[in-house]
Amino acid sequence: MAAAFLISVPASSANYEDTAAFYNSKCKMCHGATAEKKLDKTKADDVLIQIVLDGKTAEKPPNMPAYKDKGVTPEQAKVLVEYMKSLK
Repeated sequence: MAAAFLISVPASSANYEDTAAFYNSKCKMCHGATAEKKLDKTKADDVLIQIVLDGKTAEKPPNMPAYKDKGVTPEQAKVLVEYMKSLK
């Protein structure tokens, strides 16, 4: 599922369904159904995008992996951050 997001979705046309599928398969387990865990929605988008791309060591595991190493582009990370911030 994530591979479909990474391979078949051009950076400029990532859509809601692809982003939701990626979130559900790769992010939801740590961040929760509404991104209520381990996400500071008050941080600037640029900061959160960098965390998605570069990863982050958490105070306690699990750590946030670097998704640029897995093929996520900055545009895809931006769409993902926007999606996560929109969850309620």
